[in-house]
Amino acid sequence: MIEDSKCRVAYINEMIASGRAEQLVAEGEQYHADQLRQIAHDICSREKVRVVLIAGPSSSGKTSTSHRLCLELLAQGKQPVALSLDNWFLEQDQLVPDKDGKKDYESVYALNLEQLDKDLRGLIAGEEVALPTFNFLTGKREYNGETLRLETETILVIEGIHALNPILTEHIDAACKYRIYAAPMSHVTLDGERWVPTYVNRLLRRMSRDLRTRGKSPQATIALWPSVIEGEAQWIEPFRNEADAFFDTAMTYELSAIRLTVETALQTVPAVAEEYQMAEQLLYFLSFFEPLEASFIPRTSILREFIGGSQFNVG
Repeated sequence: MIEDSKCRVAYINEMIASGRAEQLVAEGEQYHADQLRQIAHDICSREKVRVVLIAGPSSSGKTSTSHRLCLELLAQGKQPVALSLDNWFLEQDQLVPDKDGKKDYESVYALNLEQLDKDLRGLIAGEEVALPTFNFLTGKREYNGETLRLETETILVIEGIHALNPILTEHIDAACKYRIYAAPMSHVTLDGERWVPTYVNRLLRRMSRDLRTRGKSPQATIALWPSVIEGEAQWIEPFRNEADAFFDTAMTYELSAIRLTVETALQTVPAVAEEYQMAEQLLYFLSFFEPLEASFIPRTSILREFIGGSQFNVG
């Protein structure tokens, strides 16, 4: 976890106000780098590992985590390849409706498990496998000529909300797998007694990304949040303790940075709306943080997945 003294709003605000924002950000990024370096070392110490699986709840930064981990594995002599489970989604007309008759995107059965199993087993066996890309505009899975064959030092780094679910890799030897649970885990304290819940970080991250990439209002993001939490309780949390490593994706400075991206939009949620109370709660927490300009945040930062400008072309 992040040092207690650096998890205090007073410390964060003082660093920004005194012109030491760059140092504040560097401390947060170093915290991530140290964790990932240790995880990469642990992976490399296990000779049989060929597949690294990264899971975690919504807006944990799984995609950026996979790319950052690849850099660490590369530095330790491996040849990592990052893959997203999203590319094995079922096509829209194949999705099974949920209990309300809506298409269920949260279920593990929204993935083409048969094709995924076939592809992973083929790769482990040394075969050349055609890699799919899921086109979210058309709702179709496409094959564009991209193929992959695992070399001796190649490690697959696969991320997705269901990555730790054993049904995905039940036919792969346990010794070949390394499982990581990624999520914001460190709390920031307002005054030593009141803490900012980590769901606030995740909801604000998702809100920032929805607003920027999908034109979705904060009200719409808040409205969907209960179903997101419900899906996580069913499909993600039960497998958390199966992880070989936990990666804390929290950054002490992130609410200062996100404040600039969502605060004004949050203030537009109507007082008569069901989402108003949550919007007010989020604004309350943001009000404690001095705003931080995005220019201080490196393009390799996990936070860039949500505020934009990522070197990894994510979000």
